[in-house]
Amino acid sequence: MIHCYKFDDKNIVLDVFSGSIHLVDEVAYDIIERYESTPKDEIKKFILEKYADKEDVNEDEIEECFADIEALKAQGKLFAPDKYENIAIDLKKRKYTLKAICLHVAHTCNLNCSYCFAAQGKFNGDCGIMSFETGKRAIDFLIENSGYHKNLDIDFFGGEPLMNWEVVKQLVKYARSIEKDAGKNIRFTLTTNGIGITDDVIDFCNDEMHNVVLSLDGRKEVNDRFRVDLAGNGSYDRIVPKFQEFVRRRGNKSYYMRGTFTHFNTDFVNDILHMADLGFKELSMEPVVTSPDSPSALTEEDFPVLCAEYERLAREMMKRNKEGNGFTFYHYMLDLTCGPCIYKRISGCGAGTEYMAVTPWGDLYPCHQFVSHPECKIGDIWEGIKNQEIVHEFAQVNAYSREACKDCWAKLYCSGGCAANSFHADGSITGIYDYGCRLFKKRIECALAVRLDNLSEEDIAPAPEKK
Repeated sequence: MIHCYKFDDKNIVLDVFSGSIHLVDEVAYDIIERYESTPKDEIKKFILEKYADKEDVNEDEIEECFADIEALKAQGKLFAPDKYENIAIDLKKRKYTLKAICLHVAHTCNLNCSYCFAAQGKFNGDCGIMSFETGKRAIDFLIENSGYHKNLDIDFFGGEPLMNWEVVKQLVKYARSIEKDAGKNIRFTLTTNGIGITDDVIDFCNDEMHNVVLSLDGRKEVNDRFRVDLAGNGSYDRIVPKFQEFVRRRGNKSYYMRGTFTHFNTDFVNDILHMADLGFKELSMEPVVTSPDSPSALTEEDFPVLCAEYERLAREMMKRNKEGNGFTFYHYMLDLTCGPCIYKRISGCGAGTEYMAVTPWGDLYPCHQFVSHPECKIGDIWEGIKNQEIVHEFAQVNAYSREACKDCWAKLYCSGGCAANSFHADGSITGIYDYGCRLFKKRIECALAVRLDNLSEEDIAPAPEKK
């Protein structure tokens, strides 16, 4: 399977199953597009007619191009066969072990964001604060069920986790006290809206947190449309100076700014660039996922606008990279040489099998986006997994199990998509969120263009020598 597309002056050919990416000229692009579906003589006729005004396009050159394509095919770099479908079948037979938990240390929040999937931190349920005892048991549960995994991850989440800050610190201290004897290495992440950031928070996070996610939607007027406190006051002026100090003192440790764009800021690249100009270099901007009848929901009319924005972002990143003041955009982070292992690329995030969310009361859910749905509860941290049927269902879902993904060129980049988005879009984790899928494919096209623009000539494998 191949995917051919154009980005400005680049003719890009992605070979899906080998992962090879080829920058080619116009003639090669046209031939490759038709190579498997059109007889050779018809392709030659088409090329000669299309490029009749080009002196260097003749039958000999076309034959050489065919020879190059056939050589790449023989090397497994073009039109490579799908060798991963059997791996997907084997995945369904695997016994999964837990390696990450999302601790909902606070089902309450000091902001009142109307688009919040967590219903302002309460997840459509009661407010709640996780006790140290519950969090301690959750950590023990993770270690007891982690099997061969040495590296474990714990995310502190909410609501707003800084509203239960002392317990967060106690839980980190507890985990550190037992990880070595358990033969584990635990990495912590914290997601915060920034209201409660203090010097103590900054120092502790910079000592202990492997990653920190800082929530900001961009420009003041955009951020303060939705990210308001309970009195309706915007948060921008309070959180931006705190975030800047946090990042300044964090040095080269991982963090990223995480924003949400909605129908009201489809020009979201302006928000990304605003954050970059504030000094933030690790950026993310996610499309809102909400009820279609919500005023903030993205519409079909928005779609071409968003695609154009992703292209604009790619061009701006290329420009800034050349000027020496580049930044990272989460959805454009692709390693073309040693990315995630094929099991990860097929099965995705591991929700419901290797990753689970823990509520303040110790209930277990497949991930944080399912906590609002009691029917998706899979057990608790004291008695373990009770609903094996749900776990089994999640274990079956991968890039090859969704019918809609069967012929999709992007499936090894998205692993079949987010199960929670599919669930919220059509009520089943085996379906897809079509709008999100289409946006994802545009992002991957732009990400590849940015990555290719950054490569030196030595980084790009030369085509086979012509005989």
